[in-house]
Amino acid sequence: MMVPLTLMVLGVLAAAMAPRLMARSDWPDREPVLALWVWQCVVAAVLLCCGLAMSLSAAAAWDAIRSPVFGFAPRVVVEAYALNTYGPWAGVLAMLLAGGGAWTVVALTREVRAARARRRRRRAELRRRSPLMPGEDPREGRLVVLEDDRPEAFWQHHPAPQLVVTTAALQRLKGRQLDALVAHEQGHLRARHDVLLHCASALAAGFPQIPVFAAFRDQVHRLVEMAADDVASRRFGRLTIALALVGLNEDRGVFGPCPPQLAQVPQRVDRLLAPAARFTVGRRLRMTAYALLLPAVPLLVAFGPGLSALT
Repeated sequence: MMVPLTLMVLGVLAAAMAPRLMARSDWPDREPVLALWVWQCVVAAVLLCCGLAMSLSAAAAWDAIRSPVFGFAPRVVVEAYALNTYGPWAGVLAMLLAGGGAWTVVALTREVRAARARRRRRRAELRRRSPLMPGEDPREGRLVVLEDDRPEAFWQHHPAPQLVVTTAALQRLKGRQLDALVAHEQGHLRARHDVLLHCASALAAGFPQIPVFAAFRDQVHRLVEMAADDVASRRFGRLTIALALVGLNEDRGVFGPCPPQLAQVPQRVDRLLAPAARFTVGRRLRMTAYALLLPAVPLLVAFGPGLSALT
């Protein structure tokens, strides 16, 4: 039972410590793409710990599962795990973790369905307010201008990606500011930030008692916007995208006393106007490699006894 328990301890430590360590660090705002990678590695490590512990516990509890788990592994490898010594708690742990895995699938499925329903409603609303002209193919137009008093810009992903910009946004933003806004939205589309946001929301909704998933969701929503800001600023400058953010949001009350969820915009503007020094290429590569060790550790713990038996 040592390997599954070790995996569970590692998973609990990662889930408890990672949000605190990331919250105390100031570097994620400087390197949002790297911070997104670290968060994904943390979540992958937690899920790997649970999945591997479930597989080994189930293999110890039921012979019908032991054969598929170990497959064609030599007998010496199976004996290295001492599955017969795990005791009755192996089945209980396997059932609990299997329930968690099933609930994860349910949460992801529910989030996908909810996202599709939102897109259908938005697409129907868009077609109502901006109907197709006779002979127009909805898959050809990459840009849709929508009559609206609210300055907004967003991607409509289906049936084909379309950038929707309201007339209010066109009136407020001119020249390079409008180009920077388009570049910001293109940054979201190219990096597939929508997929990452859906996964984070599903995990947080499915397991609200686990802080790491709630922190992952909150940080992803913040970091993807900063990452897209950086994409736009590399082409058009930080001042240009900062002015575009101010122009889009100045009438929404976000630059005065406002709820915490609305404070993201002024924080993004401050970050653009007073940028901190970025990491060197070498340091980014080192941190990327260190983050990759997080999901690698559970794999080493799980496969360690078998590899030791073969050597």
